[in-house]
Amino acid sequence: MISIDSLLNKQTNSLKFSTLFGNHNQVWHGYLDTVSFDEDGIKSKLLSLAKPCYIISHQGQIGVTTEGKYGHTKNDKIEQMEMLITVPPLAIQQLGDPSFLNFYGVKCAYLTGAMAHGIASEELVIALGKEKILSSFGAGGLSLFRIEAAINRIQQSLKQEPYAFNLLHSPSEPAIERRTVDLYLQYQVRVIEASAFLDLTDNIVYYRAAGLSLDTANQIEIKNKVIAKISRREVATKFLQPAPSKILKQLVEQGLISKLQASLAEKIPMADDITVEADSGGHTDNRPLVCLLPSILELRDEIQSKYCYEKPVRIGVAGGIATPKSALAAFMMGAAYVVTGSINQSCIEAGTSQYTKELLAQAEMTDVMMAPAADMFEMGVKLQVLKRGTLFPLRAQKLFDLYKNYDSIDDIPQGERDKLEKQILRNSLQAVWQETASYLSQRNPDKLAKAANNPKLKMALIFRWYLGLSSRWSSSGEKGREIDYQIWCGPAMGSFNDWVRASYLAEPHNRKVVDIAYHIMTGAAFLYRIQSLKIQGLYIPDNYSQYRPVRFPIN
Repeated sequence: MISIDSLLNKQTNSLKFSTLFGNHNQVWHGYLDTVSFDEDGIKSKLLSLAKPCYIISHQGQIGVTTEGKYGHTKNDKIEQMEMLITVPPLAIQQLGDPSFLNFYGVKCAYLTGAMAHGIASEELVIALGKEKILSSFGAGGLSLFRIEAAINRIQQSLKQEPYAFNLLHSPSEPAIERRTVDLYLQYQVRVIEASAFLDLTDNIVYYRAAGLSLDTANQIEIKNKVIAKISRREVATKFLQPAPSKILKQLVEQGLISKLQASLAEKIPMADDITVEADSGGHTDNRPLVCLLPSILELRDEIQSKYCYEKPVRIGVAGGIATPKSALAAFMMGAAYVVTGSINQSCIEAGTSQYTKELLAQAEMTDVMMAPAADMFEMGVKLQVLKRGTLFPLRAQKLFDLYKNYDSIDDIPQGERDKLEKQILRNSLQAVWQETASYLSQRNPDKLAKAANNPKLKMALIFRWYLGLSSRWSSSGEKGREIDYQIWCGPAMGSFNDWVRASYLAEPHNRKVVDIAYHIMTGAAFLYRIQSLKIQGLYIPDNYSQYRPVRFPIN
């Protein structure tokens, strides 16, 4: 191998180069003072991604330059040296699928995913949108009034810039899901990130079909774009295929879409993009990315060969994307784009408390565990949360165990009920139920009516009071409730903290979502360059090939 920081015997060097590539007649033409032989200079040249990179041999020493040119003849009057390897310029725009950039009007194949309850806040979405980076507002769990306010603010701030809104599947509250879709259609929100769907609902199909029409060239125009987040093949299949005819027929009969729109919906997939979600914060199946992504890519190809869509569905990845290395690994596996989540909630723009951000900035990869989810509590669905600095996951599991073992609150032994009221709820069961009933009377009166004759459902709703408020306590920074904060988090948070530990991004007050996006993508491009040089035979010591975040101006 060719060593970048040692003197080698020139004949041996040439022979090795010739053996690998069969061409040792390349000559670099330029000025010697543009070639770096020292560590700092070499690092600087390797990081100059907008320029080509030339590896030069001069008097037995290996140097790096981004200037000059190369050829096969020695006929210039300027310096002439043996050129060993070259790699072209590499912009962050070249990573991923270029059609993703054109489709959403963005500058790189990078998306920040929705974090519910507005953790993926207006400030976060606007900051990224102004840099032409797509970001999804965390609408899950918010009132319609709050979502409407977010739509107005984001649309006023981002006129032509990209943004998306989350549509969180609500199997226990389908009316909420429908009203959210109605709101998106009313305000012409053109990109949604559909998450936690177990099956297609008439609501998501309605949103998709309602934006279909024919353009002047008689081609299908898709106004309402869908990015579906999935972790299972059976769910991916539903979004990769056209909308079910049965649902389309119902929507036509209800007068919600036209017959033309129903016909067009049968010719396009339900989603434009599928985000393959591996082990992540919040709702997750804890799937390993290296197994899940290839499986979904193969599934996409099978379905594409069947339907022959004009524009195949792109497949991106989420879960574990926290560093340049993880982003590059995803791109090299075939991902069209990458999605970050957990790491963004430790940023200054995230809609969560400073206390929570500081906890997240201290997290290790092992500081996470699964806990019962508020929105699908009765189904036993779990989500991944931070366990460092909080007892929430243990207390939430205790509530689920009680729900599983008893049929009503009255069946729970008095000793357990006392602990429940004093340690977890910090309120009487009766007071919690009154609060819950008051909330449901406004949001979901049908469920309140069912609970009147269903003691087990009533018990679940009381427990969901704690599960629902605990995430809001984390976001608002509720004093005295720190030990009960529910903080959605995946192991990516610990990986990110390891990467930035010796940099300015170690402190949460320095973490800006735009900085992080650019550092991850720039670092991925740099590492791609390093790998390109390595596979051509260049040995590069670790001190030359590490990418660490440093402050730099954002253009």
